[in-house]
Amino acid sequence: MRFFSRSALNPGVEPRECFYWALFDAANSGYSTVVLTAVFNAYFVSVICGGADWAAFGWSTAVAVGNALSMVLMPVIGRMADLKAAKKRWLAAATLLCVVATGLLAFSGPGAWLWASVMIVLSSLGYNVGETLNSAFLPEIARPEAVGKVSGWGWSLGYAGGLATLAVCLAMVLAGRSAGADESILVGASCIVTAAIFLVLAVPAVFLLKERSPAQAESLSFAQAWRDAMAELRETAGLLKDHIDFARLVVCGFLYQCGIATVITLAAVYASAVMGFGLVETLVLVLLVNITAAVGAFFFGYAQDRLGHKRALALTLLVWIAMVVCAAAAESAPLFWAAANLAGLAMGSSQSAGRAMVAVLAPAGRLAQFYSFWNMALWLSAIVGPMTYGAVTWMTGNNQRLAIAATGAFFVLGLAALALVNMERGRRAALCADAGTAAG
Repeated sequence: MRFFSRSALNPGVEPRECFYWALFDAANSGYSTVVLTAVFNAYFVSVICGGADWAAFGWSTAVAVGNALSMVLMPVIGRMADLKAAKKRWLAAATLLCVVATGLLAFSGPGAWLWASVMIVLSSLGYNVGETLNSAFLPEIARPEAVGKVSGWGWSLGYAGGLATLAVCLAMVLAGRSAGADESILVGASCIVTAAIFLVLAVPAVFLLKERSPAQAESLSFAQAWRDAMAELRETAGLLKDHIDFARLVVCGFLYQCGIATVITLAAVYASAVMGFGLVETLVLVLLVNITAAVGAFFFGYAQDRLGHKRALALTLLVWIAMVVCAAAAESAPLFWAAANLAGLAMGSSQSAGRAMVAVLAPAGRLAQFYSFWNMALWLSAIVGPMTYGAVTWMTGNNQRLAIAATGAFFVLGLAALALVNMERGRRAALCADAGTAAG
């Protein structure tokens, strides 16, 4: 546990607890890497849907529905988690949902697009809720001046977890190929392995993280929580006029996360349809990209505390723009591999920077509320971005080069929105809000 420096942690937080928190990032990264990025998305398009022109749009729609449900339910869950100090309880339920639905993806086969879509909806819902609740622990664990560093620890360990899960799946696929196993069996086995690793790595966080925020209500029905959540959502939206820099960050996050969500959801589809990559090549590609992402997220966590969160995020968005240019122009494998590794370098870094910036701009007494609002914007981006890509391919007869080029616009617009964010002014607004709450 020496890796997790005590000097970066709040008083009373032990390094091992920070490790348990970061380990959850490793757990859910296996799901996003194998199911959403490397294996199941390309399998859904090419095998389950038979490579139809609407297949990429169908995959995007399934992911979008899961994110839409997350947007609807997370404010309620965030409300209940805050008032009853029950983040861990909801974290456990979300983990179980994602694990079970991921395992059930193993029963998908050619033509079973409805079953696969339902399981993707449920698993992505569990993944999104769990990721949000785990992020809400960050300000309780890290000192304010070290949130970037600690967030980077989580992201880097997360990519290491995704890397390990992917490596196990790659070894299994290679062994299965040698034995003559059918691709459907190999993909199904990958889903089961991913679910099992997720469960094992999530257990420490689910059982051993400490709830430090006191409960504000002993009992709260779901219906009341829904009414309160809607009122709270309206209240949060009303607070944006006093937290203008948080509001601008939300707009920025929505825009650049549209691009990131598109890359995560459809990178393997692009590699298969445009570059002619097979299952093994795609697994190797994503495996190496995860190494780049883990290294980038780790070192970037230190860099962003030195550079400043805003400047560091701007740097990563420039890398994303370069990635899109390379991917759209790639006619040969080397340039595409370069584009993929640029994506890996920027992926964890940009997401880590965004999460750390929210910790600076959110009032300490409204952490779950503001993180829920932030994540709602990200889930909306995970609907808009991939569906934009899918719609472009459908309307242009499966022209995926045009679709990836269109994705670059999200990063350009995100960079423009970031220029309007004033971190110091936003930090003062958050501190004033906390002071006003304490005085009240």
